[in-house]
Amino acid sequence: MRKAVLYRMSTQEHICPFGLKSKDLLERNGFEVDDRLLSSREETDMFQEKHGVETTPQTFIDDKRVGGYEDLREYFGLGPEQPEGTSYVPVIVIFGSCLLLAVAIAGRFEGGFFPLLLESFIALAMSVLAIMKLRDLNSFSTMFITYDLLAMRKLRYANIYPFAELYAGFGMLAGITAWLVAPVALFIGSVGSVSVLKAVYIDKRELKCACVGGDSNVPLGFVSLTENLVMVFAAIWMWIR
Repeated sequence: MRKAVLYRMSTQEHICPFGLKSKDLLERNGFEVDDRLLSSREETDMFQEKHGVETTPQTFIDDKRVGGYEDLREYFGLGPEQPEGTSYVPVIVIFGSCLLLAVAIAGRFEGGFFPLLLESFIALAMSVLAIMKLRDLNSFSTMFITYDLLAMRKLRYANIYPFAELYAGFGMLAGITAWLVAPVALFIGSVGSVSVLKAVYIDKRELKCACVGGDSNVPLGFVSLTENLVMVFAAIWMWIR
């Protein structure tokens, strides 16, 4: 079994998460780890100065320094843990989870499975997307006002939008009369659809979508347009039902 020496910070105040990740990665790749803990800030500073590094953890294999956690991933032929650039993963997770929840809800009632599945899925998706925006309302609004036509002119609309979306999702799920809920969904969905069409398909701007919050790397385009069109569809569906 090959051996590796791992230096990582572990004090009463702070246990380095990347040190734990490095240890786990080494062990999963068949290494026996000589786990050397840096138990104080002073000890850590002395180690960094001695080896000419700015961060810990640091891994050594065959008396050669491999580096930190991301360097160790590269050593084992793995990609970055947090890839840079655009990603649809948050959207896939949200819609996939909401679909499973909708199946669970619709499956509990006899008759009308598919209508109930559709309603539950749309309502849950709107609600979860609203919650993602409300996690950091300031971050969301900062990104949202760069492309939403109404929010550009009325900045407070960016702060109202997630609450309106949550209200529409809740109202649809709770079966509140369509005349109280559908106009809200129709309004925010229509404005959003026009805004995305203009920003992406007319002005050809490359922007990030605030649909899952202001810290996402989801590109503005099909996903955001779909979100807004679904709200328009939900409003029409509520009136029909």
